[in-house]
Amino acid sequence: MHKIVEVKPLANYRVWLKFSDGVEGIVDLSELKGIGVFSVWDDVSFFNSVFIDPESHTIAWQGGIDLCPDNLYAKILKVDPLTVLKKEETVLH
Repeated sequence: MHKIVEVKPLANYRVWLKFSDGVEGIVDLSELKGIGVFSVWDDVSFFNSVFIDPESHTIAWQGGIDLCPDNLYAKILKVDPLTVLKKEETVLH
């Protein structure tokens, strides 16, 4: 699993992320705003309270909201998330 080591909230529901392997970039999360648990992001200050969960090493918000770090990694690389998972699986074996 990819580990996020830095996060910075940006305007328009985007975040800048840095992973433990040095990969970094911006992910647009605006398509999630207002959907289900992400309706709390209607309050921009809540979105901006993003932090790195110390156990899962992904970005999270109060109330148990978090996102898959492998999916975020794939978004930065602009590849299919399955590609990232398969590559990670190969490294582990």
